[in-house]
Amino acid sequence: MRLVIFEPENYRNFFPIAHLRPTFALRCGTGPLYEKIIRNHPGLPVSLFCRGYLQATFAPQVPAGCTVNDLCSLNDDLLVINGNLLIGEWMLESDGPGTAGVTPDGELLYARITRRAAATLPRDNIHSFLAAAATSLPNRETMEMDLLRRPWELISHNAEAIASDFRLTEQRGILGWFHESVTVYGPASRLFVAAEAEIHPQVVIDTHGGPVIIESGAVVLPHSRLEGPCYLGPGTHITRGNIRAGCSIGPDCRVGGEVEESIVHGRTNKYHDGFLGHSYVGEWVNIGAQTVTSDLKNDYSEVGVYTQAGQHGWEFVPTGSQKVGSFIGDHVKTGIGTLLNTGSYIGTGAVLLAADGLLPKFVPSFCWLIDNAASGGGGLEGMLEIARVVVERRGEDFTESYRVLLESAYAKTARERELARGGGGPALCGGHDHGPAPDSVAGIIAGLLASLLGLDPASLTEDVRLEQDLGVESIDTLRLAAVLEDTFSVTLAGLGIARAGTIGDIARLVEEKLQH
Repeated sequence: MRLVIFEPENYRNFFPIAHLRPTFALRCGTGPLYEKIIRNHPGLPVSLFCRGYLQATFAPQVPAGCTVNDLCSLNDDLLVINGNLLIGEWMLESDGPGTAGVTPDGELLYARITRRAAATLPRDNIHSFLAAAATSLPNRETMEMDLLRRPWELISHNAEAIASDFRLTEQRGILGWFHESVTVYGPASRLFVAAEAEIHPQVVIDTHGGPVIIESGAVVLPHSRLEGPCYLGPGTHITRGNIRAGCSIGPDCRVGGEVEESIVHGRTNKYHDGFLGHSYVGEWVNIGAQTVTSDLKNDYSEVGVYTQAGQHGWEFVPTGSQKVGSFIGDHVKTGIGTLLNTGSYIGTGAVLLAADGLLPKFVPSFCWLIDNAASGGGGLEGMLEIARVVVERRGEDFTESYRVLLESAYAKTARERELARGGGGPALCGGHDHGPAPDSVAGIIAGLLASLLGLDPASLTEDVRLEQDLGVESIDTLRLAAVLEDTFSVTLAGLGIARAGTIGDIARLVEEKLQH
Protein backbone atom coordinates (compact mmCIF):
# COMPACT_ATOMS: atom_id res chain seq x y z
CA MET A 1 0.00 0.00 0.00
CA ARG A 2 1.29 3.45 -0.97
CA LEU A 3 0.10 6.87 0.24
CA VAL A 4 -0.42 9.35 -2.63
CA ILE A 5 -0.85 13.07 -1.91
CA PHE A 6 -1.74 15.31 -4.85
CA GLU A 7 -1.94 19.04 -5.46
CA PRO A 8 -5.36 20.03 -6.88
CA GLU A 9 -5.61 21.93 -10.14
CA ASN A 10 -6.99 25.08 -8.47
CA TYR A 11 -3.51 26.04 -7.17
CA ARG A 12 -3.83 29.53 -8.70
CA ASN A 13 -6.39 30.34 -6.01
CA PHE A 14 -3.49 30.39 -3.55
CA PHE A 15 -1.23 32.81 -5.40
CA PRO A 16 0.98 34.64 -4.48
CA ILE A 17 1.89 32.45 -1.48
CA ALA A 18 1.88 29.31 -3.67
CA HIS A 19 3.98 30.74 -6.51
CA LEU A 20 7.10 28.90 -5.32
CA ARG A 21 5.64 25.86 -3.51
CA PRO A 22 2.84 23.32 -3.86
CA THR A 23 -0.39 24.27 -2.12
CA PHE A 24 -0.03 21.25 0.17
CA ALA A 25 3.30 22.69 1.37
CA LEU A 26 1.52 25.76 2.76
CA ARG A 27 1.52 25.86 6.54
CA CYS A 28 -1.44 25.69 8.90
CA GLY A 29 -1.04 24.87 12.57
CA THR A 30 2.41 23.51 13.34
CA GLY A 31 3.46 22.50 9.84
CA PRO A 32 2.65 21.99 6.16
CA LEU A 33 -0.62 20.38 5.13
CA TYR A 34 1.03 17.32 3.59
CA GLU A 35 2.99 16.50 6.75
CA LYS A 36 -0.27 16.17 8.70
CA ILE A 37 -1.51 13.59 6.18
CA ILE A 38 1.74 11.62 6.45
CA ARG A 39 1.58 11.82 10.25
CA ASN A 40 -1.85 10.20 10.28
CA HIS A 41 -0.81 7.36 7.97
CA PRO A 42 2.53 6.21 9.40
CA GLY A 43 4.58 3.45 7.86
CA LEU A 44 3.38 3.86 4.28
CA PRO A 45 5.72 4.83 1.43
CA VAL A 46 4.68 8.26 0.14
CA SER A 47 4.33 9.71 -3.37
CA LEU A 48 3.73 13.45 -3.75
CA PHE A 49 2.44 15.05 -6.95
CA CYS A 50 2.65 18.78 -7.70
CA ARG A 51 3.27 21.20 -10.59
CA GLY A 52 6.22 20.02 -12.63
CA TYR A 53 8.24 23.23 -12.39
CA LEU A 54 8.27 22.97 -8.58
CA GLN A 55 9.78 19.49 -8.49
CA ALA A 56 13.48 20.39 -8.52
CA THR A 57 13.26 22.69 -5.49
CA PHE A 58 10.54 20.87 -3.56
CA ALA A 59 11.93 17.33 -3.79
CA PRO A 60 14.98 18.03 -1.54
CA GLN A 61 12.64 19.28 1.22
CA VAL A 62 10.45 16.18 1.58
CA PRO A 63 10.98 13.48 4.22
CA ALA A 64 13.32 10.60 3.38
CA GLY A 65 11.65 7.91 1.31
CA CYS A 66 9.12 10.21 -0.37
CA THR A 67 9.04 10.56 -4.13
CA VAL A 68 7.87 13.58 -6.10
CA ASN A 69 5.97 13.31 -9.42
CA ASP A 70 6.89 9.67 -9.95
CA LEU A 71 4.11 8.14 -12.06
CA CYS A 72 5.77 4.72 -11.86
CA SER A 73 5.01 4.68 -8.13
CA LEU A 74 1.31 4.30 -8.98
CA ASN A 75 1.83 0.58 -9.71
CA ASP A 76 0.62 -0.39 -6.24
CA ASP A 77 -2.40 -0.49 -3.97
CA LEU A 78 -3.01 3.21 -3.41
CA LEU A 79 -4.41 5.39 -0.66
CA VAL A 80 -4.94 8.75 -2.38
CA ILE A 81 -5.60 11.98 -0.46
CA ASN A 82 -6.19 15.54 -1.69
CA GLY A 83 -3.25 17.60 -0.42
CA ASN A 84 -5.46 20.60 0.35
CA LEU A 85 -7.36 18.69 3.04
CA LEU A 86 -6.74 20.07 6.51
CA ILE A 87 -6.30 16.91 8.52
CA GLY A 88 -6.84 16.72 12.26
CA GLU A 89 -7.50 13.32 13.75
CA TRP A 90 -9.17 11.93 10.62
CA MET A 91 -7.47 9.09 8.76
CA LEU A 92 -8.57 6.80 5.94
CA GLU A 93 -8.36 3.07 6.51
CA SER A 94 -5.87 1.53 4.12
CA ASP A 95 -7.70 -1.78 3.84
CA GLY A 96 -11.02 -2.12 2.09
CA PRO A 97 -12.71 -2.05 -1.31
CA GLY A 98 -12.05 0.57 -3.96
CA THR A 99 -13.83 3.77 -3.06
CA ALA A 100 -13.81 7.52 -3.69
CA GLY A 101 -14.87 10.41 -1.48
CA VAL A 102 -15.94 13.59 -3.23
CA THR A 103 -17.34 16.98 -2.28
CA PRO A 104 -20.95 17.85 -3.16
CA ASP A 105 -19.62 19.59 -6.30
CA GLY A 106 -17.58 16.55 -7.33
CA GLU A 107 -14.05 17.43 -6.24
CA LEU A 108 -11.99 14.40 -5.22
CA LEU A 109 -11.18 14.24 -1.50
CA TYR A 110 -9.69 10.75 -1.28
CA ALA A 111 -9.65 7.39 -3.00
CA ARG A 112 -8.67 3.81 -2.27
CA ILE A 113 -7.46 2.16 -5.48
CA THR A 114 -6.37 -1.45 -5.82
CA ARG A 115 -3.24 -2.37 -7.74
CA ARG A 116 -5.38 -4.15 -10.36
CA ALA A 117 -7.61 -1.09 -10.86
CA ALA A 118 -4.60 1.26 -10.98
CA ALA A 119 -3.08 -0.77 -13.82
CA THR A 120 -6.08 0.05 -16.05
CA LEU A 121 -5.96 3.84 -15.56
CA PRO A 122 -4.27 6.40 -17.88
CA ARG A 123 -0.82 7.67 -16.87
CA ASP A 124 -0.56 10.91 -18.86
CA ASN A 125 -0.43 12.84 -15.61
CA ILE A 126 -1.74 12.52 -12.06
CA HIS A 127 -4.93 14.44 -12.79
CA SER A 128 -6.03 12.26 -15.71
CA PHE A 129 -5.21 9.21 -13.59
CA LEU A 130 -7.34 10.43 -10.69
CA ALA A 131 -10.21 11.65 -12.87
CA ALA A 132 -10.49 8.21 -14.41
CA ALA A 133 -10.25 6.57 -11.00
CA ALA A 134 -12.99 8.74 -9.52
CA THR A 135 -15.48 7.76 -12.22
CA SER A 136 -14.60 4.05 -12.30
CA LEU A 137 -14.44 3.18 -8.60
CA PRO A 138 -17.41 1.06 -7.49
CA ASN A 139 -18.12 2.98 -4.28
CA ARG A 140 -18.59 6.75 -4.18
CA GLU A 141 -19.31 8.81 -1.08
CA THR A 142 -20.28 12.48 -1.03
CA MET A 143 -19.12 14.22 2.13
CA GLU A 144 -18.07 17.52 3.69
CA MET A 145 -14.50 17.90 4.94
CA ASP A 146 -12.11 20.78 5.62
CA LEU A 147 -10.88 21.16 2.04
CA LEU A 148 -9.04 24.47 1.71
CA ARG A 149 -9.84 26.43 -1.45
CA ARG A 150 -8.62 29.96 -0.68
CA PRO A 151 -5.60 31.38 1.20
CA TRP A 152 -7.63 33.14 3.90
CA GLU A 153 -8.97 29.74 4.99
CA LEU A 154 -5.46 28.85 6.18
CA ILE A 155 -5.72 31.80 8.57
CA SER A 156 -9.27 31.11 9.77
CA HIS A 157 -8.39 27.46 10.58
CA ASN A 158 -4.96 28.12 12.07
CA ALA A 159 -5.84 28.47 15.77
CA GLU A 160 -7.77 25.19 15.84
CA ALA A 161 -5.08 23.48 13.74
CA ILE A 162 -2.45 24.41 16.34
CA ALA A 163 -4.63 23.00 19.11
CA SER A 164 -5.36 19.85 17.11
CA ASP A 165 -1.68 19.27 16.31
CA PHE A 166 -0.85 19.70 20.00
CA ARG A 167 -3.43 17.10 21.01
CA LEU A 168 -2.00 14.62 18.51
CA THR A 169 1.55 14.78 19.88
CA GLU A 170 3.04 13.75 23.21
CA GLN A 171 5.21 16.85 23.45
CA ARG A 172 4.59 18.47 26.84
CA GLY A 173 6.57 20.30 29.48
CA ILE A 174 9.61 22.56 29.63
CA LEU A 175 12.78 20.98 28.28
CA GLY A 176 14.72 24.09 27.24
CA TRP A 177 16.20 26.99 29.24
CA PHE A 178 13.42 28.80 31.09
CA HIS A 179 14.22 31.81 33.29
CA GLU A 180 12.64 31.79 36.74
CA SER A 181 10.97 35.17 36.15
CA VAL A 182 8.90 33.89 33.22
CA THR A 183 5.16 33.93 33.95
CA VAL A 184 2.97 31.10 32.71
CA TYR A 185 -0.56 32.47 32.90
CA GLY A 186 -2.91 29.52 32.48
CA PRO A 187 -2.59 25.73 32.51
CA ALA A 188 1.04 24.63 32.37
CA SER A 189 -0.13 21.41 30.69
CA ARG A 190 -0.72 23.44 27.51
CA LEU A 191 2.92 24.51 27.23
CA PHE A 192 5.76 22.80 25.38
CA VAL A 193 9.27 24.27 25.29
CA ALA A 194 11.63 22.03 23.34
CA ALA A 195 15.23 21.30 24.26
CA GLU A 196 17.64 24.04 23.13
CA ALA A 197 14.88 26.67 23.18
CA GLU A 198 15.44 29.73 25.38
CA ILE A 199 12.82 31.77 27.23
CA HIS A 200 14.43 34.91 28.64
CA PRO A 201 13.42 36.96 31.70
CA GLN A 202 10.18 38.94 31.91
CA VAL A 203 8.30 36.90 29.31
CA VAL A 204 4.56 36.17 29.74
CA ILE A 205 3.07 33.00 28.23
CA ASP A 206 -0.74 32.90 28.31
CA THR A 207 -2.18 29.42 27.78
CA HIS A 208 -5.79 30.18 28.72
CA GLY A 209 -6.93 30.20 25.09
CA GLY A 210 -4.88 27.25 23.88
CA PRO A 211 -1.46 25.62 23.71
CA VAL A 212 1.85 27.41 23.21
CA ILE A 213 4.47 25.36 21.34
CA ILE A 214 8.07 26.57 21.20
CA GLU A 215 10.38 24.42 19.08
CA SER A 216 14.10 23.69 19.39
CA GLY A 217 16.42 26.64 18.87
CA ALA A 218 13.66 29.22 19.29
CA VAL A 219 14.48 32.23 21.48
CA VAL A 220 11.94 34.50 23.19
CA LEU A 221 13.62 37.69 24.39
CA PRO A 222 12.56 39.84 27.37
CA HIS A 223 9.29 41.79 27.49
CA SER A 224 7.55 39.52 24.99
CA ARG A 225 4.06 38.02 25.39
CA LEU A 226 2.85 34.81 23.75
CA GLU A 227 -0.86 34.02 23.70
CA GLY A 228 -2.09 30.55 22.81
CA PRO A 229 -2.87 28.93 20.51
CA CYS A 230 0.59 29.83 19.25
CA TYR A 231 3.42 28.03 17.47
CA LEU A 232 7.06 29.15 17.19
CA GLY A 233 9.04 27.07 14.72
CA PRO A 234 12.66 25.95 15.09
CA GLY A 235 15.20 28.76 15.24
CA THR A 236 12.62 31.55 15.46
CA HIS A 237 13.48 34.62 17.58
CA ILE A 238 10.83 36.85 19.17
CA THR A 239 12.11 40.32 20.10
CA ARG A 240 9.78 42.37 22.34
CA GLY A 241 6.89 40.73 20.54
CA ASN A 242 3.18 40.78 21.32
CA ILE A 243 2.24 37.48 19.69
CA ARG A 244 -1.50 37.11 19.98
CA ALA A 245 -3.66 34.02 19.56
CA GLY A 246 -3.72 32.07 16.31
CA CYS A 247 -0.14 32.68 15.17
CA SER A 248 2.28 30.23 13.54
CA ILE A 249 5.74 31.68 13.02
CA GLY A 250 8.76 29.98 11.55
CA PRO A 251 11.04 28.21 11.13
CA ASP A 252 13.95 30.64 11.39
CA CYS A 253 12.00 33.91 11.59
CA ARG A 254 12.91 37.12 13.42
CA VAL A 255 9.74 38.79 14.68
CA GLY A 256 8.89 41.75 16.91
CA GLY A 257 5.93 44.07 17.38
CA GLU A 258 2.31 42.96 17.34
CA VAL A 259 1.22 39.89 15.38
CA GLU A 260 -2.34 38.52 15.45
CA GLU A 261 -3.81 35.40 13.79
CA SER A 262 -1.10 35.23 11.14
CA ILE A 263 1.13 32.62 9.54
CA VAL A 264 4.73 33.57 8.80
CA HIS A 265 5.99 30.77 6.60
CA GLY A 266 9.71 30.87 7.34
CA ARG A 267 13.03 32.74 7.15
CA THR A 268 11.28 36.09 7.32
CA ASN A 269 12.27 39.25 9.21
CA LYS A 270 9.81 41.47 11.03
CA TYR A 271 12.14 42.71 13.74
CA HIS A 272 10.52 46.06 14.41
CA ASP A 273 7.32 47.54 15.75
CA GLY A 274 4.28 47.48 13.49
CA PHE A 275 1.16 45.35 13.15
CA LEU A 276 0.68 42.13 11.20
CA GLY A 277 -2.86 40.79 11.40
CA HIS A 278 -4.85 37.97 9.75
CA SER A 279 -2.13 37.60 7.12
CA TYR A 280 0.00 34.93 5.47
CA VAL A 281 3.63 35.90 4.82
CA GLY A 282 5.89 33.81 2.58
CA GLU A 283 9.60 33.03 2.90
CA TRP A 284 12.57 35.43 2.73
CA VAL A 285 10.36 38.48 3.31
CA ASN A 286 11.66 41.62 5.00
CA ILE A 287 9.00 43.76 6.67
CA GLY A 288 10.27 47.25 7.40
CA ALA A 289 9.79 49.12 10.67
CA GLN A 290 6.26 50.43 11.31
CA THR A 291 4.77 48.43 8.47
CA VAL A 292 1.09 48.04 9.32
CA THR A 293 -1.49 45.69 7.81
CA SER A 294 -5.13 46.70 7.85
CA ASP A 295 -7.31 43.67 8.60
CA LEU A 296 -10.66 45.37 9.28
CA LYS A 297 -12.59 47.84 7.13
CA ASN A 298 -13.91 51.00 8.74
CA ASP A 299 -17.49 50.04 7.95
CA TYR A 300 -17.03 46.47 9.26
CA SER A 301 -18.17 45.06 5.91
CA GLU A 302 -16.98 41.85 4.28
CA VAL A 303 -13.43 41.93 2.90
CA GLY A 304 -12.75 41.01 -0.73
CA VAL A 305 -9.44 39.84 -2.21
CA TYR A 306 -8.16 39.80 -5.79
CA THR A 307 -7.30 36.25 -6.84
CA GLN A 308 -6.26 34.70 -10.14
CA ALA A 309 -9.05 33.03 -12.12
CA GLY A 310 -7.53 30.73 -14.72
CA GLN A 311 -4.26 31.39 -16.47
CA HIS A 312 -4.80 35.07 -17.29
CA GLY A 313 -7.99 36.32 -15.63
CA TRP A 314 -8.58 37.89 -12.23
CA GLU A 315 -11.59 38.10 -9.97
CA PHE A 316 -12.49 40.00 -6.83
CA VAL A 317 -13.60 37.32 -4.39
CA PRO A 318 -15.62 37.99 -1.21
CA THR A 319 -14.00 36.20 1.72
CA GLY A 320 -17.04 35.87 3.97
CA SER A 321 -15.04 37.50 6.76
CA GLN A 322 -14.74 40.93 8.31
CA LYS A 323 -11.09 40.37 9.24
CA VAL A 324 -8.61 39.64 6.45
CA GLY A 325 -5.11 41.09 6.20
CA SER A 326 -2.49 40.61 3.49
CA PHE A 327 -1.16 37.70 1.45
CA ILE A 328 2.50 38.39 0.90
CA GLY A 329 4.58 36.36 -1.55
CA ASP A 330 8.18 35.25 -1.08
CA HIS A 331 11.05 37.77 -1.28
CA VAL A 332 8.79 40.80 -0.73
CA LYS A 333 10.39 43.90 0.85
CA THR A 334 8.38 46.67 2.53
CA GLY A 335 9.87 50.06 3.32
CA ILE A 336 9.62 51.91 6.61
CA GLY A 337 6.07 53.04 7.39
CA THR A 338 4.35 50.97 4.70
CA LEU A 339 0.55 50.79 5.12
CA LEU A 340 -1.00 47.67 3.59
CA ASN A 341 -4.66 47.71 2.63
CA THR A 342 -7.28 45.27 3.88
CA GLY A 343 -7.23 42.04 1.85
CA SER A 344 -4.05 42.89 -0.06
CA TYR A 345 -2.35 40.70 -2.66
CA ILE A 346 1.40 41.46 -2.56
CA GLY A 347 3.06 39.51 -5.37
CA THR A 348 6.29 37.53 -5.13
CA GLY A 349 9.45 39.63 -5.23
CA ALA A 350 7.61 42.96 -4.94
CA VAL A 351 9.35 45.93 -3.31
CA LEU A 352 7.08 48.49 -1.62
CA LEU A 353 8.14 52.02 -0.74
CA ALA A 354 5.80 53.85 1.59
CA ALA A 355 3.46 56.42 0.08
CA ASP A 356 0.82 58.73 1.49
CA GLY A 357 -2.01 56.57 2.80
CA LEU A 358 -2.79 52.93 2.10
CA LEU A 359 -1.18 51.06 -0.76
CA PRO A 360 -3.28 49.42 -3.50
CA LYS A 361 -4.95 46.10 -2.71
CA PHE A 362 -3.09 44.43 -5.58
CA VAL A 363 0.67 44.72 -6.16
CA PRO A 364 2.04 42.68 -9.08
CA SER A 365 4.88 40.21 -8.61
CA PHE A 366 8.45 41.40 -9.20
CA CYS A 367 7.47 45.05 -9.45
CA TRP A 368 8.51 48.05 -7.39
CA LEU A 369 5.79 50.27 -6.03
CA ILE A 370 7.03 53.85 -5.82
CA ASP A 371 4.60 56.63 -5.01
CA ASN A 372 1.83 54.10 -5.74
CA ALA A 373 3.10 53.58 -9.31
CA ALA A 374 4.29 50.17 -10.47
CA SER A 375 7.73 49.98 -12.06
CA GLY A 376 10.18 47.33 -13.15
CA GLY A 377 12.67 48.28 -10.43
CA GLY A 378 16.04 46.64 -10.92
CA GLY A 379 14.61 44.05 -13.30
CA LEU A 380 14.87 40.30 -13.02
CA GLU A 381 18.65 40.18 -12.64
CA GLY A 382 18.57 42.80 -9.90
CA MET A 383 15.91 40.86 -8.02
CA LEU A 384 17.84 37.59 -8.38
CA GLU A 385 20.96 39.21 -6.98
CA ILE A 386 19.04 40.55 -3.97
CA ALA A 387 17.50 37.11 -3.43
CA ARG A 388 20.95 35.49 -3.55
CA VAL A 389 22.29 37.89 -0.92
CA VAL A 390 19.26 37.32 1.35
CA VAL A 391 19.49 33.52 1.13
CA GLU A 392 23.25 33.38 1.64
CA ARG A 393 23.06 35.74 4.65
CA ARG A 394 21.22 32.92 6.42
CA GLY A 395 23.97 30.45 5.54
CA GLU A 396 22.00 28.64 2.84
CA ASP A 397 22.94 27.94 -0.77
CA PHE A 398 21.31 29.90 -3.56
CA THR A 399 21.08 26.90 -5.85
CA GLU A 400 20.77 26.91 -9.61
CA SER A 401 17.42 25.11 -9.34
CA TYR A 402 16.11 27.86 -7.07
CA ARG A 403 17.32 30.53 -9.47
CA VAL A 404 15.52 28.73 -12.30
CA LEU A 405 12.34 28.60 -10.19
CA LEU A 406 12.45 32.37 -9.61
CA GLU A 407 13.03 32.95 -13.32
CA SER A 408 10.06 30.72 -14.09
CA ALA A 409 7.88 32.60 -11.59
CA TYR A 410 8.94 35.89 -13.18
CA ALA A 411 7.88 34.65 -16.62
CA LYS A 412 4.61 33.21 -15.33
CA THR A 413 3.65 36.49 -13.63
CA ALA A 414 4.34 38.72 -16.65
CA ARG A 415 0.60 39.23 -17.15
CA GLU A 416 0.31 40.77 -13.67
CA ARG A 417 2.82 43.47 -14.57
CA GLU A 418 1.31 44.09 -17.99
CA LEU A 419 -2.11 44.68 -16.45
CA ALA A 420 -0.63 47.00 -13.85
CA ARG A 421 1.13 49.19 -16.38
CA GLY A 422 -1.86 49.21 -18.69
CA GLY A 423 -4.37 49.89 -15.93
CA GLY A 424 -6.69 47.21 -17.34
CA GLY A 425 -6.38 44.68 -14.58
CA PRO A 426 -6.96 44.47 -10.85
CA ALA A 427 -3.91 46.52 -9.96
CA LEU A 428 -4.67 50.01 -8.76
CA CYS A 429 -1.04 50.96 -9.30
CA GLY A 430 -1.04 51.63 -13.03
CA GLY A 431 1.52 53.88 -14.66
CA HIS A 432 1.16 57.65 -15.04
CA ASP A 433 -0.38 59.09 -18.19
CA HIS A 434 2.46 61.58 -18.63
CA GLY A 435 6.14 61.87 -17.80
CA PRO A 436 8.79 59.14 -17.89
CA ALA A 437 7.68 55.53 -18.20
CA PRO A 438 7.34 54.10 -14.67
CA ASP A 439 9.42 51.02 -15.59
CA SER A 440 12.39 53.15 -16.70
CA VAL A 441 15.19 54.35 -14.42
CA ALA A 442 14.14 57.94 -15.14
CA GLY A 443 10.56 57.09 -14.20
CA ILE A 444 11.63 55.57 -10.90
CA ILE A 445 13.73 58.64 -10.11
CA ALA A 446 10.83 60.93 -11.01
CA GLY A 447 8.65 59.02 -8.56
CA LEU A 448 11.29 59.31 -5.83
CA LEU A 449 11.73 63.04 -6.43
CA ALA A 450 7.98 63.56 -6.41
CA SER A 451 7.73 61.71 -3.10
CA LEU A 452 10.58 63.73 -1.57
CA LEU A 453 9.22 67.08 -2.77
CA GLY A 454 5.49 66.42 -2.50
CA LEU A 455 4.90 66.91 -6.25
CA ASP A 456 2.70 65.22 -8.81
CA PRO A 457 4.94 62.63 -10.58
CA ALA A 458 3.16 63.37 -13.86
CA SER A 459 4.66 66.88 -13.76
CA LEU A 460 8.24 65.59 -13.70
CA THR A 461 9.45 64.83 -17.21
CA GLU A 462 12.88 63.50 -18.05
CA ASP A 463 14.14 66.97 -19.08
CA VAL A 464 13.07 68.73 -15.86
CA ARG A 465 16.13 70.58 -14.58
CA LEU A 466 16.86 70.31 -10.89
CA GLU A 467 18.35 73.76 -10.43
CA GLN A 468 16.22 75.87 -12.78
CA ASP A 469 12.86 74.08 -12.65
CA LEU A 470 12.88 72.63 -9.14
CA GLY A 471 15.53 74.69 -7.37
CA VAL A 472 18.54 72.72 -6.20
CA GLU A 473 18.22 74.23 -2.72
CA SER A 474 14.83 72.56 -2.34
CA ILE A 475 16.32 69.10 -2.83
CA ASP A 476 17.99 67.29 0.04
CA THR A 477 20.60 65.77 -2.27
CA LEU A 478 22.17 63.63 0.42
CA ARG A 479 18.78 62.17 1.28
CA LEU A 480 18.08 61.57 -2.40
CA ALA A 481 21.47 59.87 -2.73
CA ALA A 482 20.65 57.59 0.20
CA VAL A 483 17.27 56.66 -1.30
CA LEU A 484 18.86 55.95 -4.69
CA GLU A 485 21.56 53.83 -3.10
CA ASP A 486 18.91 51.81 -1.26
CA THR A 487 16.75 51.53 -4.38
CA PHE A 488 19.43 50.60 -6.90
CA SER A 489 22.25 49.19 -4.72
CA VAL A 490 24.75 51.67 -6.19
CA THR A 491 27.08 54.16 -4.52
CA LEU A 492 26.34 57.79 -5.39
CA ALA A 493 27.67 61.05 -4.02
CA GLY A 494 25.20 63.80 -3.21
CA LEU A 495 27.22 66.40 -5.11
CA GLY A 496 27.26 64.15 -8.17
CA ILE A 497 23.50 64.13 -8.15
CA ALA A 498 23.31 67.90 -7.67
CA ARG A 499 25.55 68.45 -10.68
CA ALA A 500 23.28 66.24 -12.80
CA GLY A 501 21.09 68.82 -14.51
CA THR A 502 17.93 66.81 -15.27
CA ILE A 503 16.06 63.72 -14.19
CA GLY A 504 17.41 62.08 -17.33
CA ASP A 505 20.97 62.98 -16.25
CA ILE A 506 20.43 61.30 -12.88
CA ALA A 507 19.05 58.23 -14.63
CA ARG A 508 22.11 58.00 -16.85
CA LEU A 509 24.38 58.47 -13.82
CA VAL A 510 22.59 55.62 -12.02
CA GLU A 511 22.73 53.37 -15.07
CA GLU A 512 26.44 54.06 -15.43
CA LYS A 513 27.03 53.05 -11.79
CA LEU A 514 24.94 49.91 -12.23
CA GLN A 515 27.03 48.84 -15.22
CA HIS A 516 30.16 49.06 -13.11
